[in-house]
Amino acid sequence: MLLQPVLIAGEWRQAQNPVGDFAAVNPTTKLPLPDRFPVSGRADVELALQAAQEAVVALRSIPSDAIAHFLELFADNIEARAEALVELGNLETALPPDPRLRSVELPRTTDQLRQAATAARTRSWCHATIDTQANTRSKYGPLGGPVIVFGPNNFPFAFNSAAGGDFAAAIAAGNPVIAKANTGHPGTTRLFAEAAFEAAQASGLPVTMVQLLYRIPPEVGLELVSHPLTGATGFTGSKSAGLRLKEAADKAGKPIYLEMSSVNPVFVMPGALDERLAVVAGELYASCALGAGQFCTNPGLVIVPEGEAGEGFLAEVRVLFAANPAGTLLGAQGPTGIAAAIEVLQQHGAEIITGGQALEASGYCFANTLLRVSGDSFLAHPGALQTEAFGTVSLMVFARDTEQMKEIASALEGNLTGCIYSHSQGRDEAIYVQIEPILRQKVGRLLNDKMPTGVAVSPAMNHGGPYPATGHPGFTAVGIPASLLRFAALHCYDNVRPHRLPPELQNKNPTGKMWRSIDGEWTQKDIE
Repeated sequence: MLLQPVLIAGEWRQAQNPVGDFAAVNPTTKLPLPDRFPVSGRADVELALQAAQEAVVALRSIPSDAIAHFLELFADNIEARAEALVELGNLETALPPDPRLRSVELPRTTDQLRQAATAARTRSWCHATIDTQANTRSKYGPLGGPVIVFGPNNFPFAFNSAAGGDFAAAIAAGNPVIAKANTGHPGTTRLFAEAAFEAAQASGLPVTMVQLLYRIPPEVGLELVSHPLTGATGFTGSKSAGLRLKEAADKAGKPIYLEMSSVNPVFVMPGALDERLAVVAGELYASCALGAGQFCTNPGLVIVPEGEAGEGFLAEVRVLFAANPAGTLLGAQGPTGIAAAIEVLQQHGAEIITGGQALEASGYCFANTLLRVSGDSFLAHPGALQTEAFGTVSLMVFARDTEQMKEIASALEGNLTGCIYSHSQGRDEAIYVQIEPILRQKVGRLLNDKMPTGVAVSPAMNHGGPYPATGHPGFTAVGIPASLLRFAALHCYDNVRPHRLPPELQNKNPTGKMWRSIDGEWTQKDIE
C-alpha cells in the first residue's frame, strides 16, 4: 500500500526508509481510516533539517512584508479548504463540526495567522532598543535554525503543528518550521501543510519554509530536538513525553517550550455558594465537560468550604455529572489514561461520587466522574491528588476553614489557570485577600468569577504558567506578539556602521509606526 507523502525539501515525496506506518482511527467507531502514513526515521529527519537551513539563509534577505503576506495567504487558503478540513477533522477526532471545528477553531486559527502577519509587518514585537550615546543597538530576530513544532491531539486546528499558534509565532519571528503532526489527526495536518506550501510558493518564500513529518520513533524525536541544526522546539502534550524531550534539548543547549499538565484549581468562597450555588455548579460542569473534558484548562480541582453549603454544591454538581451523557474521547488512550489517573486519586484518599469507569459504547468514552477528598487528605498527599485526568473529571476538596484553604493553595503545583469565585457584593473579600496572593504565584492566568476554559487570542493573554504547566513561567503559547519571543534570539549591534544595520535599528523608523526604545523612551520617531 502506498503511504501518504511527507513534505520535505520543498516537495511532497515518499518517506525514505520508513520504520513503520499507521492510520488514524475514528474515535466514534474505533475503526481505522483508509489513509496510511509513514513513521519517518533518521533519514527523513536529517534531510528536513538540512533543507531547513536553505530557508534560514534565504530569510536573511527576505523582508518582513513577505512573511506577513505568506501568513495572510495561508489564512485565505485555510478558509478555501474549510469544508474539507472540518470533515476530516471530525473523522479523525470526533470533535463536532459545529460549533467546535467550523465556527470556533477554524476562525481562531485564521485569526492567529492574521494577527501574526500584523506583528511581522509592524515589527514592534522585536523590541528594537537603541542607545545613541554608546552606539549600541539590539532587537529580537530569527534563531538561525528551524523551529520544531509538536502539536497536541485536542486542538486539531488552533494548535496544529502546521497551522496553529506555535507555527504562526515561529514563522512571524522569521523561522522555518518542521511540523511533527499529532498521530491522532495526520490527515488534517496534511491538509494544513498543503495550504501552507501553496502559500509559501505564491508569496515568494523559500519552499523549505514549511516541512511535515507525521510520526517519528521516540529516540529520533529526542535527536530532533537536540540536533545542532535545530533552533528551538514548541511542544504541547503529556508531561512524561515533554520532560523526556526537555532533558534531551537541555543537554544540547537547545530552547524548548513545553505545555504539559494542569489541574486549574477553582476556589469557591462561602459567599458565592450562598448567593448563586446552582449557577456556579452549572458553570463548573459546562467547563469540565467542554470537549469531553479534553482541554488543558479543564477545572480538575475545586476547593470548597466544609459544611452545608459545600455539601449542597457537591450534590448539585453530582446531578449534572450523572445526568449528562459522556462525550467521545479523542482516542484509545483517553479511557486508559483517565482510569489510571482516577486510580491514583483513589489510592490517596479520593472517593468517587459518580462515574469512575469506561463505558461500553461504539466510541471511546468514559463516564463523567466527580470525586471528593478532605482538606486533610489533600494536604497529606498534594502531589498525587493533583494528578491530571484528561476528561470530564473533577476532584472536589473540602477545606475546614480559611487557613486550610491557604494551606491548600500553598501546596498547589504550577498551573495554567487558577480561579476564585466570590460574593458579588464583597462578602468574601476578607478571604479573597488571603487566598489570592498565594494563588497568584501558582498560575499563569488568574480568573475571577468565570471558568478557565475560554482562552482568548488576545495580546494580553497568558497561556503559560509555572512548572509543570509549562517548562518556563516567562512565556505564553497564546497571545501575539508576546508568543513570538519564544522563537527569537536577541541580536546586538555595537558600533556597527549605519548602512550595515538591519532596518529596525537604523536612524529612520522603517515603517513610521514601529515602536522602538530610543535612549530609554518608547517612540515612533526617527533619530535625528
